[in-house]
Amino acid sequence: MKSNDARKVLGEKKFHETLKERYGVGEERAETCRLRLLRAVEKFEELFGADREIRVYSAPGRTEIGGNHTDHQGGRVLAAGVDLDAVGVASAGGNGITVHSEGFSPDRLNPAELMPRAGEEGSSAALIRGICAGMAAQGRKIGGFRAYTQSDVLPGSGLSSSAAFEVLIGRIADDLFGSGDADPVRIAQIGQDAENRYFGKPCGLMDQTACAVGGFAMIDFQDAKQPAVEKIPFDFSGCGYRLCIIDTKGSHAGLTADYAAIPEEMRRVAACFGKTLLSQVLEEEFYADLARVRSQTGDRAVLRAIHFFGDNRRVARQAAALRENRFADFLALVRESGRSSFMYLQNVYSPSRVEEQGVALGLALCERLLSGCGGAWRLHGGGFAGTVQAYVPKKEFDGFRREAEAVFGPGSCVPLAVRTAGAIRIL
Repeated sequence: MKSNDARKVLGEKKFHETLKERYGVGEERAETCRLRLLRAVEKFEELFGADREIRVYSAPGRTEIGGNHTDHQGGRVLAAGVDLDAVGVASAGGNGITVHSEGFSPDRLNPAELMPRAGEEGSSAALIRGICAGMAAQGRKIGGFRAYTQSDVLPGSGLSSSAAFEVLIGRIADDLFGSGDADPVRIAQIGQDAENRYFGKPCGLMDQTACAVGGFAMIDFQDAKQPAVEKIPFDFSGCGYRLCIIDTKGSHAGLTADYAAIPEEMRRVAACFGKTLLSQVLEEEFYADLARVRSQTGDRAVLRAIHFFGDNRRVARQAAALRENRFADFLALVRESGRSSFMYLQNVYSPSRVEEQGVALGLALCERLLSGCGGAWRLHGGGFAGTVQAYVPKKEFDGFRREAEAVFGPGSCVPLAVRTAGAIRIL
């Protein structure tokens, strides 16, 4: 489609009906999305010229619904794509790859040079190079293309802004140089590999998978090379609740050791049984031998293992509750998961920074505001600092938001919609 034709389509208000379905949002939010896509096309024309053949893409951010720190032990997680997304406008052609992301200098690459480059670690260029290399390994003949990208996925909020960008670039490369029907999980794996080997960050696969697949998705990482993904058909828009996150404005700086200790201690427990991951250990054997495990690993490692076993089972129960439209049961499990993270996983605040407990304060605030009206709350993401997730009855949401933002500041309470579509071409 020519860019001027894309502008005409996006310029029609009726197009927001399409966006309501794809983003899982109402009238007002769909209109915001339509105008944002229109501006993206206009920005592409400004950067690369008008009247080109273009395609328009979107990849959602994601929110963790259940399974806190279970993925790195080969366990299950429940995640959902959200309406905050990374969008891209792209056009094939030329000798080089140019990706201009809003707010950043453009990245320029040679499609014939896709091996990792020393000194490029930690850059968006490294991610683009790695993703194009992964697509080339899948048989795509990667050529030159131009792209403009923009994201409203909040950085540092646990909504996976980097994973959304990765699967967006993967979907663009697959669509421009392949058939456009690459398996979403494969796109996620290519994004993870790019982040691991090219960008230099040893991330797991949950974020990319949730962004690529969209909707509610239960992901089982027992086989890390080929995780089992089940999309759960549940219409969140009709449940009577608003989903939101509260950014408690805590800094993640200096918390690397706290994060690293969780998988290290869980693996130490697994090693007591001759295994490498807790998912390989039978829960009944763990409890039968608790005294020995405690003496060999320490109490905190034991408690973190208790969290793993409980939350891993809870994910399957949460998925079943959504599948069977038992939303009250689902919310009860959300509250259970939150208590487990606080009591057993112990990732609500850093033991080295006891004066900074924003997440704990956010959870306490949610309990005060929601315990009497059937709401639910839990820690969201890696923990120690960052965000709280809450499910708020729609009629209570405005008041809840005011109270939360009175404590954590304007804009700290961010409403989310669950988006059914994963990384897709929109036009």
